[in-house]
Amino acid sequence: MESVGSKGASVTRLSDAMPDLDELVGVFFDFRDELATFRPVEASAMPEVPRRLLAHHEHMTVTVESHHRTPVRVDVLQTVVAGDVYAREILLRRTSDDGVVQYGIVRLHMGLLPEDVQREITARSKPLGRILIDHDVMREVECIALWEVAAGPRLRALFAMREGEATYGRTALIHCGGAPAIELLEIVAPDRSDLAVGEC
Repeated sequence: MESVGSKGASVTRLSDAMPDLDELVGVFFDFRDELATFRPVEASAMPEVPRRLLAHHEHMTVTVESHHRTPVRVDVLQTVVAGDVYAREILLRRTSDDGVVQYGIVRLHMGLLPEDVQREITARSKPLGRILIDHDVMREVECIALWEVAAGPRLRALFAMREGEATYGRTALIHCGGAPAIELLEIVAPDRSDLAVGEC
């Protein structure tokens, strides 16, 4: 499903300091617990696999491809556009078997990105990280916070999770050309023996 429009000021604001979890989730959800309940967590308290996937300052595209030993593709679920701010709700899927490996909400300040990059992003054909790498955009990925994530109805459906099952995520910021251009919420699918086919 795709929706183009605005749900309010939270869509148009791009943080100049750090992503705000409530604002990012609020782009697509009226209530945060529709998606999930979030609890801050230190890297040292996380299980090994989600810690390796999330506790770093690198693109998640590269990290999950290395972990799962297969390229990933993007599945754009919804988009919201307000001025030059473009937000989307996405899944990353393994190309090997179409399994879901990551959920994300991304909010981009398109005016801070080259026009050819903007076109490829809105074409929805490649994961964001792969586009930035392929176009050699000057960038710095900053992991801001780590979260233990208790899935709500939306995330349970997308990840095929059981009620009460938890996973992990992070909020992150990508600086492009020195400017905070992209805010991200990235949640990895639960680590299960039949899904985690490799380690990074």
